[in-house]
Amino acid sequence: MTATAARTEHPAPQRHRHIPGEAGLWVFLLGDMIMFSVFFGFIAVLHGRHPRMFRASQQALHPDLGLLNTLLLLIASALVARGLRQLRSGRPARTLPWALLCALGFAVIKGSEYALVIHDGHTPSSNDFFMYYFVFTGIHLAHLAIGIGALTFLIVLSRRPALSRGHLLAAEGAAAYWHMVDLLWLVLFPLFYLVA
Repeated sequence: MTATAARTEHPAPQRHRHIPGEAGLWVFLLGDMIMFSVFFGFIAVLHGRHPRMFRASQQALHPDLGLLNTLLLLIASALVARGLRQLRSGRPARTLPWALLCALGFAVIKGSEYALVIHDGHTPSSNDFFMYYFVFTGIHLAHLAIGIGALTFLIVLSRRPALSRGHLLAAEGAAAYWHMVDLLWLVLFPLFYLVA
């Protein structure tokens, strides 16, 4: 028997792949991302129409805090991905509380930045830039709050001795939601803080 014949008689086992979480959740996530894409378009149009006002208003923001928040969300996403792998393999997901800590850190830093910007005299009524900044980062912060709930759910779920298929689907959905929160910030951060 030739090597070619042996390979065709015994094909390598294929790994079963599936979309994480429930299909309905992905409809919601895609809808949410489409809505944010429209928001991103508004910001781009504002920048194109009023570049001088956009650049001057950007100077009142704190890009160091924005960068720190970006790093916190990236670290949290890596920890969530690792925690989900641990859950799938039946091991304790010890990284999830650290992901929750990063998420809470983001909220504290964002609140501090809002306070600094407002203290400097910039509010949503100052100009279109600040109106969009407070509205869209505020909507993102609301998504983050839901994400904190999702991370808390994952931590509670990880303490169960064994997870059913339904529990794993719920865990995958919570992780997917968290990654969407991260992805949205990865677009908002450069739009508001970096695009000159």
